Amino acid sequence: MKALRIALVGGRGRMGTALSRLAAADNAQIVAAFGANDEITPRKADVLIDFSSAAAAEQVCAAATEAKIPLVIGTTGHSAVERHFVEEAAQAVPVVLASNFSVGVNVLFALAQQGARCLGPGFDVELVEAHHRLKKDAPSGTAKTLAEILQRELNLTNARHGREGMVGERRKSEIGIHSIRGGDIVGDHTVIFAGDGERIELTHRASSRETFARGALRAARWIIGQRPALYSMRDVLGI
Repeated sequence: MKALRIALVGGRGRMGTALSRLAAADNAQIVAAFGANDEITPRKADVLIDFSSAAAAEQVCAAATEAKIPLVIGTTGHSAVERHFVEEAAQAVPVVLASNFSVGVNVLFALAQQGARCLGPGFDVELVEAHHRLKKDAPSGTAKTLAEILQRELNLTNARHGREGMVGERRKSEIGIHSIRGGDIVGDHTVIFAGDGERIELTHRASSRETFARGALRAARWIIGQRPALYSMRDVLGI
């Protein structure tokens, strides 16, 4: 079988390094690697994978569109303008945008959605996420995705990021989001459904970045041949 040819943006970062280590074992080849500020020319690649930063969105999307190759984006923290570049590119080429490429996390998304539907508004919902001390954004992109799913399912209108002081009683319309930073934690996410007399907790813990890199390679293979549109990892997995 022909090796998958990958152009990689952010190859020197943690995720790019992990993906490069796994590529050869997964019959894939990094044919070009770029930093976030490099000129991106992925003409010999089958797919462009971006693990750089949200600030590079315009350049990354323009490169994929110009080369007419699929795009897999694993960066998080996009502004409204940067998100627009992604959505615009998805009109010309197929794009997978995922806050987390872990298969397990995407199952967590599905379980959280199902849990919200089954439990309904009688349960209070809180999110707790933990990452390494070097992570710059908070809450994590994965926590934001979980919050969006739960807010949509339960019609929750208020996101409360932590609590301090005399904050008053918890409102039924709010979802609490709490971020922990320390050490070398790769990524932990917990959804808590707290009711009267019982509590359900759904937790995913990542112990290696190779988990995310493996999922990104899976997405890269899946996206080839898809029609131009904006896809998620749940589309890749069919869940």
